[in-house]
Amino acid sequence: MPHPTPWPWAGKGLKAIICDLDGVVTDTAAVHATAWKNLFDAVLRAHSEREGVPFVPFSTEDYLLYVDGRPRYDGVRTFLASRGIAPPEGSPEDSPELDTICGLGNRKNAEFNSVIQRDGVTVFDRAVALIRQLRSEGLRTAVVSSSKNCGPVLASTGLLDLFDAQVDGVYAAAKGLPGKPAPDTFIEGARLAGVTPAESIMVEDALSGVQAGRDGGFGLVIGIDRGAGDAALRENGADIVVKDLGDFFGDH
Repeated sequence: MPHPTPWPWAGKGLKAIICDLDGVVTDTAAVHATAWKNLFDAVLRAHSEREGVPFVPFSTEDYLLYVDGRPRYDGVRTFLASRGIAPPEGSPEDSPELDTICGLGNRKNAEFNSVIQRDGVTVFDRAVALIRQLRSEGLRTAVVSSSKNCGPVLASTGLLDLFDAQVDGVYAAAKGLPGKPAPDTFIEGARLAGVTPAESIMVEDALSGVQAGRDGGFGLVIGIDRGAGDAALRENGADIVVKDLGDFFGDH
């Protein structure tokens, strides 16, 4: 059945929709933010006591600027560098008890998983409905996530069949793909879906994500405003900004 008015991507030759997971399809962003704050506030308190400097807690602005959308270890490294803290790198096998970049990242991941196991994952139902509709109309679909928990989250929410291709933190590490704001993981998602970036809609809620969409040459970059702000998302590369991907259903 034709839509009463054109989709915003109609007539652009777009053949696929490439979506970030957290903040676009699932509402795990708040869980991530809480886990990051718990981790960093503890690190900052210890640093304050050790160095005799004021304790300035991890803020929402810090999360959006330094952590949101980045691979886990990159988030640890980038935020702590902004405060002049440079722990040793360590290795991905480090225990969560170690105060290395990797150990701290693993500590955050353990806390994130415990919350998910306890509380489950909330799905943005209208966004999922729109992706399913576009898929039924012939668009290819891919999910791209910096998280290594992408597969388990999709499985726990019954959404494994929603996407034709998946590029997550595990895949990116195995292939040596840099994370956002580099566009490489999204370009790979488009490739796996059988399309070029120019033929793809890219959907992100993080500033680093819409930067990746812009720099990757995607045909349409949609920003989902979960707190980054309409103006900031547009300035960093979004062509369209909405509160929820499902908002497009309102007129179609």
